[in-house]
Amino acid sequence: MAHKRWSELSRPARWTLVATSAVQITLAAGAWWDLARRPVTAVRGSKRAWAFVIAINVVGPLAYLRFGRKPVQQLSESE
Repeated sequence: MAHKRWSELSRPARWTLVATSAVQITLAAGAWWDLARRPVTAVRGSKRAWAFVIAINVVGPLAYLRFGRKPVQQLSESE
């Protein structure tokens, strides 16, 4: 598959690329924001490892949001 320049992309292809990029950036920023403010006891595993995982496409932030955080009920029981 040959790489196309931005000017060679159709208008719908450009909008799709911009929209998916915006989703990726928003998910990653939200996940990093949550990770930075969440106490170590509220994260499953290393915060440093999760910070790297979040950088992996759309899958990383979704994995952190689903598997990296402890549920609120579990936090209140352990304190």
